[in-house]
Amino acid sequence: MVDLDKKVADLFEAGCHLGHKINRVHPKAKKYIYSIENGVSVIDLTKTVPLLEEAVAFVKTLAADNKTLLVVATKKVSVAVISKMCSDAGIPYVSLKWPAGLLTNFEMINRNMKKLVEMKEKRDAGEWKKLVKHEQVKLQKELTKLEKFYRGILPLKKIPDAIFVIDVKKEKNSVTESRAMKIPVIAVVDTNVDPNSVDYPIPGNDDSLGSIEYFAKEVIGSYVRHKKA
Repeated sequence: MVDLDKKVADLFEAGCHLGHKINRVHPKAKKYIYSIENGVSVIDLTKTVPLLEEAVAFVKTLAADNKTLLVVATKKVSVAVISKMCSDAGIPYVSLKWPAGLLTNFEMINRNMKKLVEMKEKRDAGEWKKLVKHEQVKLQKELTKLEKFYRGILPLKKIPDAIFVIDVKKEKNSVTESRAMKIPVIAVVDTNVDPNSVDYPIPGNDDSLGSIEYFAKEVIGSYVRHKKA
């Protein structure tokens, strides 16, 4: 049984209650607003708690069934914490830019990932040393570019079973592709977006590090704890 008062207090302390200015509020997000303070929307955390629990329960089932979760968080403030959290747990993630077609054209993306792995293997095996200097430089530039875009999703061996998004507006391409592929979307939804655009909305601030870290630990943490070894 969730202690609502404690959960609300924890969310408040993390800054999860601070929404956007009233002129940027999405009409469908109004149901999650508690009040307007100095022109800024304040999220009703008593409504966040049950929706967060619902999302966490879904992720728990996902992990227990050995299904794949993809995390999408390219906002600068979130990159370091999300990258580390996912890397440590071996969870695929996107932290730079959504690779167009990641879900709708996974075969092409998978070819690029395989190319990345093969290039690293050849370089590490010393095969590049047989080439002239300018060819080695050219290959390294290509490898660096591939690593930049695909390093986080290398653990992804198939189309993910669900995605977890930090900012629906910024990550609209990932949400659009997921909906096209009927892949469930879990997302932190601030007051400037339509919460109905995702399957498991979690009303909360998606701009501050404290809030992002709190929601990431709840969702990703649940997945890690219940994932089969």
